[in-house]
Amino acid sequence: MSTQDRLTDALYGLGWGTVKKLPEPAAVRLGRTIADLAWKQRGKGVQRLESNYARVVPDASPERLAELSRAGMRSYLRYWMESFRLPAWSKERIQGGFDPKDLHHLTEGMATGKGVVLALPHLANWDLAGAWVTTKLGIPFTTVAERLKPETLYDRFVAYREGLGMEVLPHSGGTAFGTLARRLRDGGLVCLVADRDLSVSGVEVDFFGDTARMPAGPALLAQQTGALLLPVTLWYDDSPVMRGRVHPPVEVPESGTRAEKTSVMTQALADAFATGIADHPEDWHMLQRLWLADLDPAKGSA
Repeated sequence: MSTQDRLTDALYGLGWGTVKKLPEPAAVRLGRTIADLAWKQRGKGVQRLESNYARVVPDASPERLAELSRAGMRSYLRYWMESFRLPAWSKERIQGGFDPKDLHHLTEGMATGKGVVLALPHLANWDLAGAWVTTKLGIPFTTVAERLKPETLYDRFVAYREGLGMEVLPHSGGTAFGTLARRLRDGGLVCLVADRDLSVSGVEVDFFGDTARMPAGPALLAQQTGALLLPVTLWYDDSPVMRGRVHPPVEVPESGTRAEKTSVMTQALADAFATGIADHPEDWHMLQRLWLADLDPAKGSA
């Protein structure tokens, strides 16, 4: 393990070991302080966040974009402070920490016994939403995690999420899709963060007026298993409670090839994600390149 990897792992270990012991007001203040310091340094992540917001809010002035990126970093650090503290939260705190709208789409879908795929963008705190599902609704689910470096850091994330009641599969290795499909055929729940493609098989979608690539997995799982596909968006307000919405199901088209159906369904997911992101851009934690024009300028629009 390199020195950088050891340092990264140690810092995350310090976060989980120390932050969860702080009183909640102190953790909130610490997160805001770190966010403001990072924002003032104008590192690559902050600059990319601001660039992404410029696509979401194309008429925003430079001053407005700066405000958004500062709020975005505060939201991002709120996610980390909450995540570090979640293992120490009581069952009651988790149950009271999330208030989703239109939950009936999920509960009615699960009642059919055909399985449900929840697809989310990187909005607010998807780990808290997951802990709420396992704790408040009593529904276990399976998810996929990107393999991180160092391997010990990935192991920390898996142990953390499994401690919240989630079954976690590695993104790489090629076996995740088959396991997810089996869980769905058994009537289970699968939750996937699905606004950034990590493979070579992503689907091109129109996203805020330009082309991006999103994973095909959610649409393919729904087609192959008959499971319901539900987009979910999350956001913060000024309260300690995270808000959210379960969107109406994405239907499988009646005609077309599998690739054509997947394209239509993934575009529907992208449209639902865009609705939630446009309403609460500061809670979209996308500090990486997403649009093809940013990944490869030759493929982007003029």
